[in-house]
Amino acid sequence: MPLASEPLQKLGFLTIGLFDERDPGAGHESTLRIIELGEQLGFDSAWVRHRHLQFGISSPVALLAAASQRTSRIDLGTAVIPLGWENPLRLAEDLATVDVLSRGRLQPGLSVGPPRHYDRLAPALYPDTADAEDFSYERVERLLRFIRGEKATTFDGTEGIEEYSDRVQPHAAGLADRMWYGGGSLRSARWTGEHRMNLLCSNVVRVEAPDSEDVDFAAVQAAHIREFRAHHPLGEDARVSQGLVVIPTDSASAEQRAKYEAYAASRLPRVGKINAPGGLTFAEDLVGTSAEIAERLYADSAFREVREVAFALPFTLDHEDYVQILTDIATNLGPELGWKP
Repeated sequence: MPLASEPLQKLGFLTIGLFDERDPGAGHESTLRIIELGEQLGFDSAWVRHRHLQFGISSPVALLAAASQRTSRIDLGTAVIPLGWENPLRLAEDLATVDVLSRGRLQPGLSVGPPRHYDRLAPALYPDTADAEDFSYERVERLLRFIRGEKATTFDGTEGIEEYSDRVQPHAAGLADRMWYGGGSLRSARWTGEHRMNLLCSNVVRVEAPDSEDVDFAAVQAAHIREFRAHHPLGEDARVSQGLVVIPTDSASAEQRAKYEAYAASRLPRVGKINAPGGLTFAEDLVGTSAEIAERLYADSAFREVREVAFALPFTLDHEDYVQILTDIATNLGPELGWKP
């Protein structure tokens, strides 16, 4: 969307779904209520992150299965499922099942690579195959083949009273076109385009061969988006979603505004710098009125490349804070960007 006169087409949000270890049900219920609110406010999509062995959503597919029964219109996404934790065949079954339950509303986002702290985790996750596991893009390709309905086994037919399929069941028609990859580098953006997936951009990118310690996050991300579209068969029509942390304060109390500004300030030291490990840099969290945030977004060269967003909700806030932020995004910021619920 290169001009302010071109409306944002799709507006979504992303939540991590934190919970208290002593009462995990309350946190999961809060996340489901936030998704329900998002549908009521007219959002196009709601996305959840994973947090394995932490106090956030560890099973996003299971949570979205529940959300599919409490909503009827809003798209339900994962941003992202790290495939290093998953068996692609079993995950294909889970994704297809939730897509069927949601009547075609699932938007699965994926990533690859070994799990964090793999040397300590491997004995529990892959006790017999830790050194043989392939954490490359091939893991995504395998999942895509199953989602598309390619054969998973050489056996099918009837055995006794049991009937077997050689493909993943249920088959979710159209799901293959709604598969996303969370890419934060030129290489991943190029691969995503070549494999006809949609591209999820977040508030973190990998900087390759930096000229200095200072980095223009938006310029790096815009280059990734252009690389993706240059290698995607749909070119400029290929789907890209951006996921910056955006906190409008139009209806916030003075106490909430102070909390949000302190949150953003605590994360500011990592912005615009190369952070170890991996050469990562982060976008600045945007806090202010919807008019102020819209002005900053239109000055962002990466935002001007996209037509849809999934703004990330801040971590560690309270339920009523998320209600205020989502309400302001839907009723103030979205319209500032030309979006209509």
